Amino acid sequence: MKPLSRIAVLPCLAAGLVCAAGWPTAIQAQDAKPTFRASVALVPITAAVRDSHNRIVRGLTKTDFDVLENSQRREIVDFVASDDAAVSLAIVADTSGSMRGRNWERANDFVDQLVGRMTRPDDEVALFTFDKTLCQQTPFTTDHDSVLDAMRSVEAWGQTALYDAVAEAARRVADRRGRRAVIVVTDGLDTISKMTASEVSGIAGAIDVPVYAVSVTPASTPTAAANDGDAGLAQLAYWTGGDVSHLAEAPGLDRAINALVTELRQQYFLAIQSDSTTSGWHRIDVKTRRRDLTVRARMGYFAAGTAPGVIH
Repeated sequence: MKPLSRIAVLPCLAAGLVCAAGWPTAIQAQDAKPTFRASVALVPITAAVRDSHNRIVRGLTKTDFDVLENSQRREIVDFVASDDAAVSLAIVADTSGSMRGRNWERANDFVDQLVGRMTRPDDEVALFTFDKTLCQQTPFTTDHDSVLDAMRSVEAWGQTALYDAVAEAARRVADRRGRRAVIVVTDGLDTISKMTASEVSGIAGAIDVPVYAVSVTPASTPTAAANDGDAGLAQLAYWTGGDVSHLAEAPGLDRAINALVTELRQQYFLAIQSDSTTSGWHRIDVKTRRRDLTVRARMGYFAAGTAPGVIH
């Protein structure tokens, strides 16, 4: 899937919006540490697999995968393959001033088509918007029309705390059912976040929530080519098991959304046992035994070390 872009919003003045009025000065990745309750940690991992032509790969079994934790092979103790999983999406729309005009039109087109692909009765979506604060415009809902109405009612305005917004949205989707993901629609520029891309990827990756960054700036434009924010977004997406893409015009937009929804629904769910009692970041590498395949999965988790057990 090729890269995409971003959005803008008004200050959160309307009644009913859930807003983070001010970002904490230091939101540590450790806030998202898994909780352990036994002598062995059960670590869940969600993975998507593509071939050399970027097509989703189905039909793999547990024996097709290898999982390494801190370079040590771990046994896969549970495995499920899903072809049509329900999804819970936190759509995070950038409403800063740079999203005005054509960028905001692209963002609305993308959200409209993405929400239209939520065809299962238990697919749920929540809309968040952000400039320097995060505002929850709708709760997680199966009423998709309400999400689209909310998206059309906002405007682009203000500065951009992109990474802070992604971190908070990942926390809010963490307890939802189904295949969870954060979809960020942005032009990629972050001007005032207190967090870095690596800190945010640590939080989202630790709770197994992939971040898909959609840039509204076409990849072929000079602005996109010179956008240093793309590097941070790519790092964030990669470490969480997501992707970054630039929004294409139709019919490219239609193909890109189909590819995204297909990946969200077609997933492999693995669980490994970790007997490590060391605290801090534990790197995870998920591979298949077929060299022509590429696996996207979270790159690790934070362990408490003092109380090993089951990860939530």
